[in-house]
Order: sequence, then C-alpha cells, then structure tokens
Amino acid sequence: MKLQVRVLEARNLPAMDLNGYSDPYVRLQLGKQRSRTKVVKKNLNPKWADDFSFGVDDLNEELVVSVLDEDKYFNDDFVGQVRVPVSQVFDAENQSLGTVWYPLLPKKKGSKKDCGEILLRICFSQKNSVLDLNSDGSPSRTLELGLESPADPSTCASPCRSEDASCSKDSQKTFAGRIAQIFQKNADVASPTQSVSKSIDTSDPSSEVSRSIFSLELSEDESSPAASFEEVMKAVESRDQGNEPPSNLPGGILVDQLFMISPSDLNTVLFASDSSFYASLTELQGTTEVQIGPWKIENEGESVKRVVSYLKAPTKLIKAVKGTEEQTYLKADGEVYAVLASVTTPDVPFGSTFKVEVLYCISPGPELPSGEKCSRLVISWRLNFLQSTMMKGMIENGARQGLKDSFEQYANLLAQNVKPVDSKDIGLNKEQALSSLQAEPQSDWKLAVQYFANFTVFSTFVMGVYVFVHIVFALPSAIQGLEFNGLDLPDSIGEFVVSGVLVLQCERVLQLISRFMQARKQKGSDHGIKAHGDGWLLTVALIEGVDLAAVDPSGHCDPYIVFTSNGKTRTSSIKFQKSHPQWNEIFEFDAMADPPSVLNIEVYDFDGPFDEAVSLGHAEINFVRSNISDLADVWIPLQGKLAQACQSKLHLRIFLDHTGGGDVVRDYLNKMEKEVGKKINVRSPQTNSAFQKLFGLPQEEFLINDFTCHLKRKMPLQGRLFLSARIVGFYASLFGNKTKFFFLWEDIEDIQVLPPTLASMGSPIIVMTLRPGRGMDARIGAKTHDEEGRLKFHFHSFVSFNVAQKTIMALWKAKSLTPEQKVQAVEEESEQKLQSEESGLFLGVDDVRFSEVYSLTLSVPVSFFMELFGGGEVDRKAMERAGCQSYSCSPWESEKADVYERQTYYRDKRISRYRGEVTSTQQKSLVPDKNGWLVEEVMTLHGVPLGDYFNLHLRYQMEEVASKPKTTYVRVYFGIEWLKSSRHQKRVTKNILVNLQDRLKMIFGFLEKEYGSRQQQQVA
Repeated sequence: MKLQVRVLEARNLPAMDLNGYSDPYVRLQLGKQRSRTKVVKKNLNPKWADDFSFGVDDLNEELVVSVLDEDKYFNDDFVGQVRVPVSQVFDAENQSLGTVWYPLLPKKKGSKKDCGEILLRICFSQKNSVLDLNSDGSPSRTLELGLESPADPSTCASPCRSEDASCSKDSQKTFAGRIAQIFQKNADVASPTQSVSKSIDTSDPSSEVSRSIFSLELSEDESSPAASFEEVMKAVESRDQGNEPPSNLPGGILVDQLFMISPSDLNTVLFASDSSFYASLTELQGTTEVQIGPWKIENEGESVKRVVSYLKAPTKLIKAVKGTEEQTYLKADGEVYAVLASVTTPDVPFGSTFKVEVLYCISPGPELPSGEKCSRLVISWRLNFLQSTMMKGMIENGARQGLKDSFEQYANLLAQNVKPVDSKDIGLNKEQALSSLQAEPQSDWKLAVQYFANFTVFSTFVMGVYVFVHIVFALPSAIQGLEFNGLDLPDSIGEFVVSGVLVLQCERVLQLISRFMQARKQKGSDHGIKAHGDGWLLTVALIEGVDLAAVDPSGHCDPYIVFTSNGKTRTSSIKFQKSHPQWNEIFEFDAMADPPSVLNIEVYDFDGPFDEAVSLGHAEINFVRSNISDLADVWIPLQGKLAQACQSKLHLRIFLDHTGGGDVVRDYLNKMEKEVGKKINVRSPQTNSAFQKLFGLPQEEFLINDFTCHLKRKMPLQGRLFLSARIVGFYASLFGNKTKFFFLWEDIEDIQVLPPTLASMGSPIIVMTLRPGRGMDARIGAKTHDEEGRLKFHFHSFVSFNVAQKTIMALWKAKSLTPEQKVQAVEEESEQKLQSEESGLFLGVDDVRFSEVYSLTLSVPVSFFMELFGGGEVDRKAMERAGCQSYSCSPWESEKADVYERQTYYRDKRISRYRGEVTSTQQKSLVPDKNGWLVEEVMTLHGVPLGDYFNLHLRYQMEEVASKPKTTYVRVYFGIEWLKSSRHQKRVTKNILVNLQDRLKMIFGFLEKEYGSRQQQQVA
C-alpha cells in the first residue's frame, strides 16, 4: 500500500529570521521513511505543490509533517508540525482526507504560540480508474491511484462484500478485518478490467451513461488533443496574480545575457514543445532518447508542468546516465517568465541524495535607441540535498563544473539562433536615459508645511496660545515665598508640571526648526554639476527609493544618499518625511585616471546638524563583477538590519565610459612603467580575452602582468598570479583540481615582505592582508583568517621577485591609498631625496667599495661617446651587440641642477649564464672643471641565483684628452653592495667581473667602429 501526500502551501508562518521572514521547507516522516520539499526563500506564505509517496506496513504508524526554517550556518529552526495517524486515512471515505488546512503545533504541548497552518492532501494510492455507483443509482467517477475500498458492494468481487455490505463495514473496525480487507482489495485490483466490466450492466439505462463516462476516462490522456503552447501561455498569463519574480538561486549564475527579441518570443524559443532550439541543443551535447511531455495545467490552473526525460551523453568520468527533468512555470505575465527545472539523475553516484534545480528567468531588457525590444535571460542553479551525505562537497564541485560546461554550449548555441545585444547599443542610450530625468522643484514653504505639520508642533502652538491668552486675562499675583521683583516662580505642583511640559515642547520645536534650516542648506548641490577632465567618467542617476526604514516617530524618515568612488563623494538632497522618496538627480564624478572598481552607496536619515546620522542601509556596486550594460537601469537592494527588514531598494541608472582620446591601455601602462622601472608590454587581444574569461571579468579589464609563484596555505600550491588595474587574481590547476580566486586592490589593507624561510624554499614572502570582511569570495586561497575578519594571502617563490614586488606595490598604491596617504608617501619620498642630495650620495654608494676595472683611450669625441647613454640608435645597437635583449629605457629627467636620471631594462645573457633580467637606474652629471661627464649606475639582477643578495654599482668617468682632439679617456669603476651575507661572495664577484669586462670591451670596440664608419660616410 502506498500513502500519497501532496504538500500544497502554508500560511501565516512566524518569522524566524532577523529580516522578518523565514526560509521554510517541509520534512515528512513515516516510520523510517523520510523526505522533504524544496526551500522557499524569504516567505511567510510559501507554496510548494510537491508530491510524496510512502510505503505503508503498519496502520498504527503516524505521518509526521514538520515545517522548518533553513539556517545557512546553524541548525534549522523548528516552526511547527502535524501528526496524522495512518489509520485515520484508511478509515476515511474513499480512503482520502481530501485537501485540508491543518494547524501547525509547537514542540511544547502547553504552548499557545500560533505557528500557522499548512494545506495537505492525504490519501491512499489508487492506480486504476473505476466507476463507483452510489446507492441512488447515479454514476460517480472515482479516480484511483492505488488500492481503494468501493463504497457500493455491487462493485466488489469479494464474497464477503457481495453477500453482505455490513460485513465489510464491520470488519474494518478490527485489525484482523483490516488485514483481510487488504487481501480482498488486492484480489480486486489483480483484475481491474474484469471487476469494472462486471459492475456495468448493459441492460440498465444508467449503465449506458456509465459506459460513456468510463470510455471518456480511458481516452482522456490518449485521444484528447493537447492544448497548444500558445493556449497554455494565455491561460497562465490570465491567472498570474502579479507576484514578484523569484530571486536567483544561490548556487550561482550560469548565463546572464541580453538578446534582441521580446520576452514572450524568447520564452517560445526556449520552452515550446515544437521548438527547434532544444533539438539542436540535444544534438550538440550528444543527448539521446529524448522524450518531451506536453505542458499540463494542474491544481485548477495554479501550476503548469511538463516532464522531459533523456539519456545524457557519457563523459570521461561518468558513463551515460538517464535524467528526468520536471519543468514548472513559477511566473508568466506576458513580460516576465520564470521556469524552475528540477533534475534528478538517480543513476549517478549518490544520485538519490540530491536534485539539481535550475531557474530560467526571462525579463524585459533596457530600452534600445533603435526602439527594438530586448530580453534578459538569467539562468541560476542550486543543489537541493534530500539526504545528508559526507560527499556533499564533491557533489557540489562536480555539479558546478558540469553545469558550467553544459550551459556554455547552451549560451553559444542560443547566440547563434537569437541575436545578442551589443553593449555599444546600450551605451548610446545614455543621453536619452538621462534626458528624461528632471529633479522635482522643491518649494521651501511647501516643504515647511509638510515638515512641521505634526502633533508636536500643533500641540506646542495650542499650548502657547492658551498660555498667552491666560497671561492677558490674569491679574498680577502678589509676591510670595522666595519670589522677588522680576522673578515669578510656580506656586503649585500643577504650575511646575505645566511649565516643564511647555519648556520641553518649545525645545523640541526649536530642534525641528534647526534641523529644517540645516537640511535646506544641504540641498544636494552635487546634482547637475558636470565632470571635469578626461578619463574614466562615472555618471549616477538617482531616481527613487522604495520601502526605506521609518526611524522617526512619525513613521517616516528624512533620507539622503552619499555616493563614494575612488575617494570622491557625491551627496543627494534630503527628502523630508518620505519612505518612498523621488529624487531624479544626476551625479557626475570628475574624470578619474584609474578605472573605478566599486561604487559605495550609503543611505542616511538626517537628524539634525549635531546628531550622528542614522544609517538606513548601504550597498556596493562592484564594476569588476558587473556588466556595465546591466547597470543602465537597475534596482539595488540595500543591506543592513533596517534595510533588510523593510526590503529597501534604490532605483539607479549608472554609466561608466572613458572620455579621453588615445589608447587607454597604453596610457595606463606608461604610467605604471615609471612606478615599476620596467618596460610593460601591451598584451594581445587573445591574451586579454582569455584573462577576462578565466575570472569572469568585463571587457574593459586588461592584464598588466602575471608571475609564476607559489600560494602558501597548508601546502604550497604552484600557480600564476595575475595583476590588472583593478584586481589581483590567482589560478592553479593541479591534477585536475582548479583553484581560482581574485580580490580588488581596494580590499588590501597592507602588504608586507617577510624574510625567506625553509617553508618558502628560501624565497621572500609577499603577505597581502585584506580589510575586515573584504574579499570573502577569495577565502579559499587565504592562509589565515583572524578574529577581526582579515584574510591574509602568502605568495612566494617568484621567478623574478623584485619585479613582482615593485609591480604589486605600484598598483596597490595607485588604487588603494587614499589621497592623504598618497600625499604622505610623496612627502616621505621627497625627504629621502633631499637627504640624498645633501649628503651627495647616490643610492647608497657610500657603503660600496669601488675598484677600477677598465680604462681606455678611445678615438671618439666625448659628445659622440655620450650617445652610448642617449637612448638613441647607438645606445640600442651597442646594448644588443653586448648581448642585451628586449632593451628599453626611459627618457632622462632632471633631478636637480645639471643632474639627470633615467631607468633601463633588458635581458642580459652575458652578465650571468642564466640570462636573467636587469633593471638599472642611471644618473649623469658634468665633471667639475673638466670637459667630461660622470655616469653612475645601480643594477639589480632578477632571475639569477642569489640575485636578491646584492646590487651592482658602476661608475663611468669620461674626459676629453687635451693633447689629442676628438679623443676620450674612459675609466670604469665597479663595486658590489651586499644586501645579505653569503659564503659565495668571492665566487659571485669573480663571475660578474669577468663577464663585465668582456661586455665593456665589446661595447667600446663597437663605439669606435661606429664612429669610424660615420666619418667615412661624411667624407664620401
């Protein structure tokens, strides 16, 4: 025997969460059999419409139906429960209790707490359609889903029931009679066709009616034509009650894209039974044995469902498995469509413990300049575990990867069938979207009347008038007690109380007047001010707010909003006594050199000039994780206790574009090159595209540099560290396990360099500490997580540590430091330069012992010799002849009078056999009282053994020989600045010295030949 239970809905559930809602689901238990429904988020009147079937072995068991509230981090909260004895269902008429509202009972029996109600339909299963003739001879149709006890003895094949109807009724009262009845019914069901045919008498007129009804029942599913998809949609749209579309499922977003098609047409393409798109998709993915059921209207039009079954193509890890997908329309009003697909794959490992739920949401997209309609398709997913299992993490990871691959093919195929919307088409709509916004003019008198029309002001005015009239009619009283001329004290307790109330009321009114005057001064003067400069221009249109928290005693609030981006703020006007304010104000941020990463939004309640503003909620818009086109018209839910309790939202239109000319990427890289002291090449479009796809970044994000390194957690993980203008990302793939995360530069609170350890394999460690509560999406890569919520990431074993450190520090300072911190850093750098100038030292040269390693008289003038440091053709050819590859240098910049400085970079295959990278800083100045130059150079080697243990110092002294015109005498001095002690100092010094002398000989020889060839060209 099977007990069928249908959980329809619940109502008036108590709020179990702080936001004033619950996340309810239903758990059912019969004996050792358990099952549960899906979770409905943030709802006190949830609807499920889920069916369950339980095997019944003992009629004395109870069906326990419990409603619980899901908690993400703690145990689920108990809401209430219902206990239904199985015998009660068995004894009921037609073995069905019907559809009944059951009150939910608390755990404690004596408690009077109202736990709400739940709507259940409980009956024993019936598998055949039989005809039940009532006692009055009229036919009544009874749909069986399992075993049923007929109400009329004429339909029974049992001898007991054919002889005496009372025998059946009496036997049900005893347990033995019930067991006998089960066997009798089993015998009936064994040949249902014979039983039904015997019960129909063709000679009876009523049997003709019965026969026609019975034949209609048998052919209802087979012969009746199914309603077309358009008819089903019209029926659903007519019954839609205007409910809000469901929110995205917590598993993540699989597809989020705009298409040049209306929502209704896109719904037809995706879900119509005769759609060619689904057939193309199954062919592309290798799915076979596809059976698509028709859409059926159930529960008197409350839900529309269909069932799709298929055989999924095998993969490298899993064989071909059969899947069943139940698709249900949650919303369809002609503009917004939401379809929930519940997928079961019982053949996969642990397949009976979970269901995969995929939510398809189709909504109207932003208005296009061409006037065409567009639609937004968002597909999200989650795993609904029916039973607890230790393999939950493995199942989630496998499902996530499988869905990602599958829906990537889904999106690509859909883009081939339906034209996607180009982001450029939406960007052109900025002026049109903003031109329609006009700030409502605010009259001071109208606002004053609206603001002061409250009980406090009215009662104070009435009391003041009453007291004034009393003073006019009252006679002066005689001086008594401690009174004297000019001081009139209260003569009774009543007078004292009235005076105190009047003073307090007047003080309250004065505070209101002060608040109003201060608020009128703050009129949101940022509205309408145009941005200055060229660069990244951020425009925010604040349209309206909905359901803002009421913190005033009047039941309203006085909200205003502060926008912050890249350290710059814009403030809106104050709206008095409004919980649904209308602003229609436009704010432009001055053009920024760096692309903004986030826009912080704070909503405050104005409470006077000297009182601390009360936060009504906050939000953060992450431009890295958002598609700019999606922000052209968006509703932003506010965070915070007050905002979440009231479900506060803001309506914004946000636009971000670059107004300057030229190459944005190249200009930014040029600025970073000066900070890093190294040439940074522009990455190819293919590399940038792969980088954006790897981390899911918008198209304007570009890669600056990437480094091979180790991420230190419990065990070092080798991967690549990616650096862009706004993010720090890490990616590693080890034995098929992929680790990927990123966080913003603004999230970093501090960067430190720790000395090498055995655990870091002798390499310095870069430690990035995030701000409290930031970067939680990247916590998978954090080594530690302190009590204040700070994540710490450890990176070491860089191939070129110095370049990586300089690049990281330069990008962090450019994005993360506040303007005050940047000014302080510039002041510290200027103080260090001033000290260096006063002492006459160059980058710590005083600690280096110099020795002359090379001297030579060249038959070239000093002016031509200095072309070796000029950055021109001679400089480049000489360095290439000496084995320096990828040579680049910055222009000479004046540091002080007659002193110039520049940076160089190259790959040197002669100074070290490992062909490492070299960065150097050079200074040149005129030799006092002599016709010559002095060039000093500090070189740093990267990518060579012990390269971070020392710096190389060179000094070139060039003087013109007075006795021989056009002749230069050159002396080269060499020294090593040891940063760390090493037992290999002599060996390293010897190796570098030999290679350096060879390089100098080669460079000076080339210089003489180049000068000679030029002289010959001039003579010719």
